[in-house]
Amino acid sequence: MDPVSRLGVVGCGLMGSGIAEVAARHGIDVRVAEATPDAVEAGRRRLTASLDEGVRRGKLGEEQRDQALARLSFSHDLSDLADRQFVIEAVAENRDIKTDVLRALDKVVEDPAAILATNTSSIPIVDLAVTTERPTQLIGMHFFNPVPVQQLVEVIPALTTSQETVRRTRDVVQRLGKQAIQATDRSGFVVNALLVPYLLSAVRMVESGSARPDDIDRGMELGCAHPMGPLRLLDLIGLDTAQAVAESMYEEFKEPLYAPPALLRRMVAAGHLGRKSGRGFYTYDG
Repeated sequence: MDPVSRLGVVGCGLMGSGIAEVAARHGIDVRVAEATPDAVEAGRRRLTASLDEGVRRGKLGEEQRDQALARLSFSHDLSDLADRQFVIEAVAENRDIKTDVLRALDKVVEDPAAILATNTSSIPIVDLAVTTERPTQLIGMHFFNPVPVQQLVEVIPALTTSQETVRRTRDVVQRLGKQAIQATDRSGFVVNALLVPYLLSAVRMVESGSARPDDIDRGMELGCAHPMGPLRLLDLIGLDTAQAVAESMYEEFKEPLYAPPALLRRMVAAGHLGRKSGRGFYTYDG
């Protein structure tokens, strides 16, 4: 089959906008769909600001920015993704929301060979695949935040996913300038299966009064050469996202180390979600 040249992205939050930006910068025609006109405009502003920041930092030239912007189009109607060869949904980490989006895409994307990918960090891929009429062409693609910076994409085939779908997905990852690792379809995949218990352990240390957030983070940064401590990383990921991932993993494995601590649940309930809300384990301006 021809290489993917027409990509669709559903959702233009932090993850969706990052995926769209990277694809546009690598020469792919990208159409982004959001739920409402206001969300479309917010996504357009986020993408433009990120590309402008790339110019300011010397990561790309003005001509490259303008070419990337020219490859981006936006819509609040999923049917405008009908001609896409490959569509990545990057909506909220919620099984019901993702299921609804993928079912809708299954109906509107016209190419019978088109691939639907879900950017999930924890939901079993097969649970989403079997809700569509093309389970052999549905696959997981777990990007990492921030997408323009992080080089890894976890590629997760379901039991129903064809080898051709895996091959084409890995080709797309390479086309985006990323590196792929392949994971088994189990909640948490490779990275979160190792990372989430570590992050939750840091929350439990704060909860028990064993150490302060800054001391925990400095300990891991200075003692283990981590670029960012676990609590700052949680604030970057989003505490609500971390809770959703932990709940999905606990639901599948019933291992206590995956259970979200009470402190994490209370912070999410209070709206202290990390950087995106201005307050988490730390406070943030702007």
